[in-house]
Amino acid sequence: MSDMIKVIEVLAESSTSWEDAAVQAVALASKTVHGIKSIYIKDCEAKVEGNSIVQYRINAKISFLLD
Repeated sequence: MSDMIKVIEVLAESSTSWEDAAVQAVALASKTVHGIKSIYIKDCEAKVEGNSIVQYRINAKISFLLD
């Protein structure tokens, strides 16, 4: 029997970096989803205020094994 994998799309943000936004996405998803196998960063964007980046945002796909 082969494994069944599901993919969900999530949005996450961080005031530090896109990498931290990805870490936050996995951390939050892992509270309700088990068996996470990968994260694919689909899009990155940043919110700018006063010529400085204040929020890093990602749109990501997280894949996990179904129980």
